[in-house]
Amino acid sequence: MMNEKKISGQDRKVKKTEKGSSDAEKNRTKDRISDLQSADTGRLMLRLAVPTVTAQIVNMLYNIVDRIYIGHMPDVGSDALTGVGLCFPILTLISAFASLLCAGGAPKAAIRMGQKDNESAEEIMGNCFGALLAVSVLLTVLFQIFAEPMLLLFGASGDTLPYALSYMRCYLMGTVFVMISLGLNMFIMSQGFAGVSMLTTLIGAVLNIALDPLFIFVFDMGVLGAAVATVISQAVSAVWVLIFLTGKKTRLCLKKRNLKPQASVLLPCLALGLSPFVMQSTESLLSVCFNASLARYGGDMAVGAMTIITSVAQLMTMPTVGICQGGQPIISYNFGAGNNVRVRQAFRCQFIACVTYAALFFLAAMFFPHLLAGVFTGDGELAEYTVRYMRIYSAGIFILGVQFSCQQAFMALGQAKISLILACLRKLILLIPLIFLLPHLLADQVFAVFLAEPVSDITAGIITGIMFFTHLSGILARGPEGGVKKAES
Repeated sequence: MMNEKKISGQDRKVKKTEKGSSDAEKNRTKDRISDLQSADTGRLMLRLAVPTVTAQIVNMLYNIVDRIYIGHMPDVGSDALTGVGLCFPILTLISAFASLLCAGGAPKAAIRMGQKDNESAEEIMGNCFGALLAVSVLLTVLFQIFAEPMLLLFGASGDTLPYALSYMRCYLMGTVFVMISLGLNMFIMSQGFAGVSMLTTLIGAVLNIALDPLFIFVFDMGVLGAAVATVISQAVSAVWVLIFLTGKKTRLCLKKRNLKPQASVLLPCLALGLSPFVMQSTESLLSVCFNASLARYGGDMAVGAMTIITSVAQLMTMPTVGICQGGQPIISYNFGAGNNVRVRQAFRCQFIACVTYAALFFLAAMFFPHLLAGVFTGDGELAEYTVRYMRIYSAGIFILGVQFSCQQAFMALGQAKISLILACLRKLILLIPLIFLLPHLLADQVFAVFLAEPVSDITAGIITGIMFFTHLSGILARGPEGGVKKAES
């Protein structure tokens, strides 16, 4: 009897401890939501942006660390680097589909949280996850079937195709892991869990950096080893995301009943996700256009230089996207809550940070291109060739801070149509036509191809800035449901 009483008392203590721990987790989650609506905007933006920028920089390593190691492979480094660079359109397209399914759903879920409707927010997240799983299987099958003809279309030569195919076929086996880690991580960020979001990419990227030299050089697997390391790393990131979103710490939880996609839930998310999808998928089309045009006018050397330059450009775009991801939960939540003053404050911080970073990166590309190019290749001839055209390509990069901050703010405010238009403007409407038009107008045709980038950057940046500042007041006045209400100053 005494033992039974002792056990019963111990059980009560354990349950009390578990309840206390559960209550503490709930309180911490409530504190995060409270911060979104009341904490000092500048400090909150910094707190959220630092982990997201770190996460984006780390995520960028997924894309470039393979190229750094491959570019320094003895004897075959240049051909192997060019081959892997030809895979970039397909890798980008996989990421684009993750954004189509989840980048629209995440701000929609945050807006619902601002309206105190967490059940609808969970339904949105579950629908996006269900669709993500189905699409990842479909993409794996299609890309495996058409990998070789696609790579030939992208500009692969007899020297570079074997490296491209080896990398591509292995990488595609991890498509589902890539889409889970990228897509669902957006929902972690939209809840204000910036640190957890950072760890998602940090865990995978650190593992990738550690495994790359092991598989490439120690196991002598070359390009295939780089792909194997990436797949393993993404799988670990995907498991981490799923554990968090099915655990006790998350405010929005993945539930089986929400996984079956419903048109009424999923279609509005897809409409908003079209903007980032277009931005990223056109990156694939853009890469095809650049490579095809450069292969025609400059050969493998020009294509290799473009691989390095686009890798360097990610040093600018990924942190800027990270800044905007830090601002998105604040903008979306307070837009849903009707706190327009706070929306404006959050955007102001986001705008200043993006513009400042873009300007600093512009200076680095103009004055230190040798350092940037040298990271990716030990081939002196390729490095010198790259330096010449990096300055041209980067000449308009200073204004991308305006383009990114305004276009991403439209996303955070749930403005699907205008965000889609602006996503199409820079690449589809301006850049791709210029890639093929300018070589017919200028004597130096390789120079003309690279010049297309700054011309489109500057034009799109100016138009996007004007569009945002002329439409913001009207969007805030209408509110998240599109109804008219009195706008706060």
